[in-house]
Amino acid sequence: MKKIRILALILVAVMALALIPGCADDSDKIKVGVIAPLTGDVAVYGNAVKNAVDLYVEQLNAAGGVNGRQIKLIVYDDKGDPTESLNAYNKLVSSDKIVALIGPVTSGPTFGVAQQSAIDNVPGITGTATHPDVTTYGNNYFRTCFEDPYQGGAITTFAFDYLKATTAAIIYNTSDNYSNGLKDSITAKAGELGLTITNTEGYGKDDADFNAQLTNIIANNPDVLFIPEYYAKAYMICSQARALGYTGTFLGVDGTDGILEIEGVDPSVVEGMYFVNHFAADDEAEMIQNFIKDYTEKYGQAPNAFAALGYDSAKIMCEALTAVDNAYNADVEANGEAATAPALGATPESYQAVIDELRLTNLECVTGRITFDENNNPIKDCTIIQIKNGKNVYTAKY
Repeated sequence: MKKIRILALILVAVMALALIPGCADDSDKIKVGVIAPLTGDVAVYGNAVKNAVDLYVEQLNAAGGVNGRQIKLIVYDDKGDPTESLNAYNKLVSSDKIVALIGPVTSGPTFGVAQQSAIDNVPGITGTATHPDVTTYGNNYFRTCFEDPYQGGAITTFAFDYLKATTAAIIYNTSDNYSNGLKDSITAKAGELGLTITNTEGYGKDDADFNAQLTNIIANNPDVLFIPEYYAKAYMICSQARALGYTGTFLGVDGTDGILEIEGVDPSVVEGMYFVNHFAADDEAEMIQNFIKDYTEKYGQAPNAFAALGYDSAKIMCEALTAVDNAYNADVEANGEAATAPALGATPESYQAVIDELRLTNLECVTGRITFDENNNPIKDCTIIQIKNGKNVYTAKY
């Protein structure tokens, strides 16, 4: 009788634990880490990526997951801070035992994570960190977006060829790797094309008054003004430039995306602005329109380019995970105990197998067909968007 009571108590305790969030058995789930800035200055980007990754994984799990196994996302907010990002990565690998990583989102926090992941040989993919260095630390880390030098060259070529600009100025953030790298690539391409740079004006990370720099720029009346910056500061610069009387054309980068989502934005300030992006929402391709429909229905707002890249990153990573699992199952079925293909898990063998599959990527995605070059960077086009009547409108491919 005493044994029955003990067994009953154990059964009750197990059932109670199963009802506590996080205590249910998830040992068969495939754990994928996500690092993104969900709060802070670039939270618009981080939440877009996180939402899109959630959406893709939710759709995949509903369709049966990876051969019947569900993907479990473990998400950490890095607040856009490199230290927070690296701390999150270390926890994901050492404590959470992830199989693969999606993120971080912006270039600064990605450097340390990419570097440490190369040491650990953990498969990772960033959808949106555009600085060229992030894929240079090892063969394990990939990106879905184009690199800064490519987009800097694309928007400069667009200004020269499409807009017929002959003079240009640059205003950039001297404290930011992203902004600095883009400034350099714009300057280099302008030199190649013969586009005259009248001014290159810098400002600090915490600056909010750009009147001195803009006054210098306006004195030379350049045809176009390059603003290689994220959306919040870009909007401030555009507002102050217009207030000072600048009538030329603003040119932005992929960080400009989200500028129309700023609370209290006056779209007339950025009317006519062109910027580089990764996809166009008015593209009629079925895959793009289905993604926009699904994302909008789930989150109540249209996706930006960061969302599209997050969705594609989740697709690319999950396709690689599925391929590794397929290879394992086929090997076990054919060879039984003699099978050597690695099972998906937080092991060196699994990590390498996923990396090998990522290198073979050839997928039609929301942001275009994606394959990777020898440096794990995607081979794809840039899309040029114009802000017209308060909306982002497709203009050209470069």
